Amino acid sequence: MNLLIDNIGQLVTVAAGGRRVKTGADMRDLGIVTDAALLIENGLIVRSGPAGSIAVPEEMEVMDAEGRVVLPGFVDSHTHTVFAGSREHEFALRAEGKSYQEIADAGGGILSTMRATREATKKELYRSAERRLTAMLRHGTTTVEIKSGYGLSPEAEIRMLEVIADLKRDHFASVVATFLGAHAVPPEYAGDRQGYVDRICDYMMPYVATKRLATFVDVFCEQGYFDLRATEQIILEAKRHGLVPKLHADQLTAMGASELGARHNAVSVDHLEKTTPEGIAALAASQTIATVLPGCSLFLNHPYAPARAMIDAGIPVAIATDFNPGSQMCFSMPMMLTLACTQMRLTPEEAVTAATLNGAAALGISAETGSIEPGKNADVVVYDVHDFRTIAYHYGVNHVWKVIKSGVVLDF
Repeated sequence: MNLLIDNIGQLVTVAAGGRRVKTGADMRDLGIVTDAALLIENGLIVRSGPAGSIAVPEEMEVMDAEGRVVLPGFVDSHTHTVFAGSREHEFALRAEGKSYQEIADAGGGILSTMRATREATKKELYRSAERRLTAMLRHGTTTVEIKSGYGLSPEAEIRMLEVIADLKRDHFASVVATFLGAHAVPPEYAGDRQGYVDRICDYMMPYVATKRLATFVDVFCEQGYFDLRATEQIILEAKRHGLVPKLHADQLTAMGASELGARHNAVSVDHLEKTTPEGIAALAASQTIATVLPGCSLFLNHPYAPARAMIDAGIPVAIATDFNPGSQMCFSMPMMLTLACTQMRLTPEEAVTAATLNGAAALGISAETGSIEPGKNADVVVYDVHDFRTIAYHYGVNHVWKVIKSGVVLDF
């Protein structure tokens, strides 16, 4: 589809000039063009210029932005969008003072969603996730990473990944798949954690790689879940099969997960609420992206990741939602921007960079999306505001006016 968006008040390009990420002071440079026009052809960004300066080719649709703000579509690089069941009862328990771990020890948490997901049909999982993806698009997210991890058996994990593959094929949103078989130890392997790790490495991983069901492999590296030794075993097996490692790191305890991820060139380490100065130093010396998940800290009343210190140390920081049924039931990337600014001391400019270009880099796709530059996918969102900072400032409101995915204006 060919489209000209004219009379843009602020065109927030997040232009990186060929770099895959932005770090440090560069995260504050959004490449904003005022009073702009944007030309899209065949689903790609062609060029931008002053409003009214681009000649309109024949059969070109013209959208008058009327002074509104245009941003790249948000890239949510950490979600658990495919699941069954609901855990509002756990929300109530936390309100009464129960901790995340106490609820998990009583049979709730990840294993609660595992039971519901195992019982759901493939069609039920697809339909519920499809609705969630569409709602994400309506809130300005055009690319979504989705993890497995609620099946925790070969059959159920593969079914989840097949649902993710179907969503990737069918949905307007771009979908990236991650295999998270190492999310928790299932009941069948109670007391035999190593047996489950071996099952992941010897059976699940080869199948996932052969069938190309995932790009990434993730591990919940945490006390009571998967320790450093088990995590490293899974990482090494993933790399042997051509899969790229990611990690849930330092969420509840500081056990060296960030350092492990940096040492093995993980594309990203995520959470990081408990990351130590040593972890920050290891990440600063690596190419690994630090993905912070402020919504999880809000929902669980946990400390926030030291994102300010990470940016100041030169680490590329991304922001994602961690949307999931237990610890973060919110898929709004604008809300994550608000939390990043108010609770993590990021500037609005840094938050936008972290939620777009750097989020794309955390999925290895920043050459294709995450900024508004010639040759990249035309994944752009028009907001009914006149200053991009309003998106984080006026929170709890969906400011999206139009969503354009691969050059197509979506009609919700």
